[in-house]
Amino acid sequence: MSTQYPSVAGPCLTRTGASYLFTVVACCLLIPTTSTHSPLAAQEQPGKDIFSSRNGIPPAVAVYKGRRVAMTMHYKGAEWLIRNEREREERCSLMLANLGVKRGMTVCDMGCGNGFYALQLAKMVGPQGQVLGVDIQPEMLKFLRDRMEQRNINNITPILGSLHDPRLPRNQVDLVLLVDVYHEFSHPEQMLRAIRDSLKPTGVVALLEYRSEDPKVPIKLLHKMSKKQIMKEFPPNGFKLVKEYDKLPWQHMMFFGRDETYQPKP
Repeated sequence: MSTQYPSVAGPCLTRTGASYLFTVVACCLLIPTTSTHSPLAAQEQPGKDIFSSRNGIPPAVAVYKGRRVAMTMHYKGAEWLIRNEREREERCSLMLANLGVKRGMTVCDMGCGNGFYALQLAKMVGPQGQVLGVDIQPEMLKFLRDRMEQRNINNITPILGSLHDPRLPRNQVDLVLLVDVYHEFSHPEQMLRAIRDSLKPTGVVALLEYRSEDPKVPIKLLHKMSKKQIMKEFPPNGFKLVKEYDKLPWQHMMFFGRDETYQPKP
């Protein structure tokens, strides 16, 4: 059996042993240590304004409602998103089948990366539908555009978001998909407010996060969330839980709609 080693990106898979003692703050891609990429260098290049406050934007939070916030997955680890094992590990096709996507919908893939899900969603919504692919790294969006061109897909709109604003249109989105990305939001309240504003009255957020309740899920704790923690964060920001799907091997799948009784903070 081949040995696997952690390096620069992807949710951190848990390893033990002295040879694996890397201080990886954000994520870990399983590739040999002979890689030309430093296992630390990619973690030291966050967005320039991640720890600053300017133009009235609050500074990034390190801890939110008792949860440590993870750093954003770096674009140098994008290959991890399209690894061959992903379907077996996460049952991605099962998730998509239970997402409720219909033809003609406007769907947002938040933190779309290189388009692993965006490209599949584009087929699901059909030519009359639209996928909004949001990422904060222009390099990720370049990967997405390249893959769109290779597949002749033209119903995806890449959007360069910021740490605090996904730059989505208001009241136009049927579904926002958040796959293992919410726990990396450095401005969770600002992002959730913008996501909520983007939804149609009947729109929903589909949240997937690795289950922290299950020690058998081989992902570092920083990149997991419990249902209890999710419910500490979403309802206070104007969402209500409308549905759950509990048959994925590694992840929670929770659907949130807009809570119309919500009164935003002044």
